[in-house]
Order: sequence, then structure tokens, then C-alpha cells
Amino acid sequence: MLNVKTLRHSALAKVAALIVLMLLLCIPLGEIGSLVAERRGSRDEAVQELAATHAGAQTLTGPLLLLPWTEHWVEDQRNSEGEIIGQVARHKRRQTLLMPEQLRIEGQMLPESRYRGIFEVLFYKLDGRLSGRFQIPTQPPAPTEKGGRLEMGMPMLALSLSDVRGIVGMPQATLGGLTLKFRPGIPGVPGQGIHAPLPPEALKALQAGPGFDMKLQLVGQNRLDIVPLAEDTQAHLTSPWPHPAFGGRFLASERTVTDSGFDARWQISSLTSDARSQLARHLKAEAPTALSPAAACDGSVGCAASAATAQAMQAADYGAAEAARASTGSIDTFAVSLAQPVDVYTMSHRAAKYGALIIGLVLLGCFMFELFRQLRLHPVQYGLVGLSIALFFLLLVALSEKLSFWQAYALSACASVLLLMAYFSAVLGSARRGLGLGAFVGVLYAALYGLLASESNALLLGALLTFGMLATLMLLTRNVDWYALSNGSDRPGIRPAAPAVKS
Repeated sequence: MLNVKTLRHSALAKVAALIVLMLLLCIPLGEIGSLVAERRGSRDEAVQELAATHAGAQTLTGPLLLLPWTEHWVEDQRNSEGEIIGQVARHKRRQTLLMPEQLRIEGQMLPESRYRGIFEVLFYKLDGRLSGRFQIPTQPPAPTEKGGRLEMGMPMLALSLSDVRGIVGMPQATLGGLTLKFRPGIPGVPGQGIHAPLPPEALKALQAGPGFDMKLQLVGQNRLDIVPLAEDTQAHLTSPWPHPAFGGRFLASERTVTDSGFDARWQISSLTSDARSQLARHLKAEAPTALSPAAACDGSVGCAASAATAQAMQAADYGAAEAARASTGSIDTFAVSLAQPVDVYTMSHRAAKYGALIIGLVLLGCFMFELFRQLRLHPVQYGLVGLSIALFFLLLVALSEKLSFWQAYALSACASVLLLMAYFSAVLGSARRGLGLGAFVGVLYAALYGLLASESNALLLGALLTFGMLATLMLLTRNVDWYALSNGSDRPGIRPAAPAVKS
């Protein structure tokens, strides 16, 4: 009786030892998870370095028509007693911002890869064409000072970009049938953008009706945002990249995604987008102190030709800050990104999360094999098996930096399965037994890959896998006499079926 108790406690001690071993094996799994996070951080640093030295994600705002004005007036000078002793000429600068009534955008985004060390960073080259028209007010804005007189400066066509380093070559544009030449920046205001001065005949041509046409080549990192500032904005973007990610305030109204690329169209009106008034509020709220608060057009008859145009006109600085706010969501945008179909660090991190489950299932399989076959496996052997599983995840991270993820996964899984087959064959004294346990590990790796590939169904598949393994174990051992197994008998302790009761 004492011997049976001793053996029973010995089996329980083995189970307890396996639990402790599982906890210890979580330490290398945690270190591998930390390594994945560190490598991902290094990749993100490479992305930021390329954004700082080449070009970042782009936000395109415009084209916009800027009409500068200088208001002149004469101001009385008075002495301390309030008597007029003379007059002095004063002036201040004002600026009217016109947004397009209609904007058409056609573009092709060609993917480009750049490298920083071993890390690949995805860029795009936009070959775009922008066309549309403005509604020009027939009268200048009303003076804000008594006796004021407005004098128009050189009008300009402006385009704001979040990173002008991405401009390739010289943009080509015509406005009112006249060719324009762009210059860097926007005169008088800080920030990033380009502008083209308009000769008087161009403005007159615009008032007659013809619109603008502009060709632009632009390099950006991964994402392109466009601010729909026109009353009617229509965009058509294509690319050979088969993995787009659509974002921003407005999704594409029509899109086709195939293995050969994507084709997307947007159609946005000022009735559904608040981008025009959002930009107007930003400009009015953040006008520099050097400009008079009265520089903003307030919708008066003399400031605009129509109510819609009046609402769109504001006088203020216009710089890259507005584009930056657009990219952060303060101003409505629609966007498309060239997404990476497989982020190797995200996939490796997700795989490592299942590491404890895979190790636990393999050790459980070895333990059941030991009990059913009346073999003796040392805790050190269990530990080596668990470490070999943990090494699989380390190999996966290392190889995925050099190969595609599925190739890295296949090589890591094959190496791990072959190692375990050879080890089990020697430890268990049978190549057949080693092949069986190795095949079991291979099935677990295949199931894990299915979990990783089905990101949207990963939780469901993981729950089904765990439930299925537990259900299989319970069904296979439903007639096992665990006390007989712990007693060390030569045959598995299978309870006989209950005899039928005769009536």
C-alpha cells in the first residue's frame, strides 16, 4: 500500500515538475518577445531616418489662389490736447485666399523600396495631374480703415505639401492658358510649399473662365493624404501595389483591388466635407499679429462673388502647419497607403504569444506518450524539448529579416521538426515513435501558421485549436485508470466496459 502511494506521489511530482518547467521556459519566450520589440524599434528608427533624409508621408493641400492686397490710408496726428497737427500715411498688408470651385486629381502611385541597413522602407512616386477652376471675385474686398484704398499685389498660385523635398523635377502648370513657373515657399509666410506668381493677363484669363492644369511628380513615404478643399473634389488614383489601405475622413466611393494593383475613385463635395471651413477657422484663429485681424474676408458683398466663395475666402498666413494639422485629423482628408501585407515583426510577435501554448502541448504529448508506453523521460529531456521549441521562434525572427515570412516560417519549422524527430528517435528508442511525435509537432506548427495567416479569425481559430486538443485528450483518456498508470503496471490501466444487465 505504501508503494502505491509512493508511485502515485511520484506521478504527481512529475506533473508538478513539468508545470515548474513550463514557467521557466516562459523566461526565454519573454526574452524573444523583447528581442522582437527591439528589432521593431530599430526598424522604426530606420523609417524615421529615411523620412528625415529623404521624404516623409505627404499631405497635399491645394492648389490655392492667393491675392495679396496693400491697404493705404491717411491717419490724423493729434497732440496731447486732441488737436490735429498733421497727417501720416499708413499701410498694411492683407491677403485673400481663394479655394477652387472644382478640382480633379488623376495620379498613379508607383511603389519604391529604400533600405537603411537590413531594413526595407516602402515609398511611392506619385505621377499626378491636378486641374480645376477658381471663381474670381469681380470687386476687391472692402477697406477696413476710413478712407482706405486697396492696391493689389502680385497674385500667386500656391500648393502646400507636408514635405517639399519629395517634389521630383519642376512642376508644370498652366493657368488661364498661360505657362507658370513655380518658386520655393510661399512669400511672406513660413512653412513648406511652392508658389507661382501670376501675371496680370493670367488673372484676367481666370476671370474669363479657363481653369488651371498642373502636373506634379511627388515622392512620399507610404501614405498620401489629400485635403478636399474644392466645392467639388474628384480624385482617381491607381497603383500596381496590390495591398492598399484606405483611410482619412472619406473612403473611396469606388475601388477595385486585384493582384495586379488597385484602382480607386473619390467624389467629395463641400456639402459632405467641412475641410473648407475648417481651414478657414484655422487661418482666422492663427493669423500672425503682423497682419490686421480685419484681414480676413467676412463674407461681405465686396469680398466675394457668391456666398459659397465668400465662406471659402480668408486672409491670413498659409503655411505647412495647416498641412500638418490635416495629417493629424484637424482638417478632413482622404488618404491611401501602400500597406505592407506582412509585417514580419508583428507576425513574429504574434507567433511568440502562442509559444507557451505550443510548448505546453508538446510537453503534454511527451508526458502522455511516457505514461501510455511505460517509458521514463527525465525532466532535463523535457527541458531540452521545450528549449528547442523556443529556439524555433528565435530562428523565425532572424530568418524573417532576410527572407519572406512564409519562407522563414517553413525553414524554422522544418529545422525544429527534424531536430525533434532525431532526438525523440534516440530517446524513445524507436524511429517510429520519433516520427510520430515529430509529426505531432509539425501539425502544431502548421496550425500556428494558420492562426497567423488568418488575422481576422486568429482568436476563433486559437480557441478552436485549444478546445480541440483538450477534447481529443479527454476522449482518448476517458477510460484510463490513472491510479493504475501511477502504480507502474506493465499495461495501460483501461477500465473494462460495464457488463450489460440482464432482465
